Amino acid sequence: MAHGHAPAPPAPLPLRGIRHIVAVGSGKGGVGKTTVAVNLSIALSKLGYKVGLIDADIYGPNVPTMLGATRQPNIVGENTIEPLTAHGVKFISIGLIAPGDKPMVMRGPMLHQIIRQFLTQVAWGELDFLLVDLPPGTGDVVISLVQTVPLTGAVVVSTGSSVALEDARKALGMFAQVNVEVMGLVENMSQMTLPDGTIMDIFGAGATEQTAKQFKLPFLGSIDMDPHVREGGDRGLPAALAGGATKRGQEFIAIAEKVAARSKEIAESTEDVLEIS
Repeated sequence: MAHGHAPAPPAPLPLRGIRHIVAVGSGKGGVGKTTVAVNLSIALSKLGYKVGLIDADIYGPNVPTMLGATRQPNIVGENTIEPLTAHGVKFISIGLIAPGDKPMVMRGPMLHQIIRQFLTQVAWGELDFLLVDLPPGTGDVVISLVQTVPLTGAVVVSTGSSVALEDARKALGMFAQVNVEVMGLVENMSQMTLPDGTIMDIFGAGATEQTAKQFKLPFLGSIDMDPHVREGGDRGLPAALAGGATKRGQEFIAIAEKVAARSKEIAESTEDVLEIS
């Protein structure tokens, strides 16, 4: 009896009306990846782009708290989810559907189903950017994402500590394996300026930029450690809302400008390849 080859999985299909899909990941938890994803979304919105955000951190969905909107989303039409909007950003999260402190316990196939639903059954409308806040690590969610839609690229967040960067390098390897271009690295909680002006190096400022150079990748910028960033996230008023009026707002806006420019470059290069082929 002849054995046939298993059928190849279907190619990922673009989402109608969405120009760029950007994953925000980290190898290690606790480096402020969600803080960066939320503030990057708001910064892109303040630059005039239409922005959506998927909270794909199924086990630790913190986006609703950080955006200050926690009501359950409406179902419209035939089984289509209406995303919530906060501070100009449309978003969806499992934390809206299953709120509270109850842990999410599920296996890979269930995760895949949720990610596909968030991508294809949410009424996103027209968006310039759809950001996806990934869970830490190199697990099933990333595979589900790249199998479902073509990504413009990924942003990797780390502190400058050796331990965090060790895991960030694993994230870089993961994105390389699934053929997702890394748009650049962000160093979060880089250093802290004390009230007297003294700068305290907490997690190894500058090491993430060195890692970017080592891998010949863009360094998108650094975000200093600041109690106002944490307070804003806890209160649903992210630091990027201040735009250029504050130092942290300026840092997020600068990173958003680089992400937007890099997204355009990648999209144009992809179009050139399609025209040649």
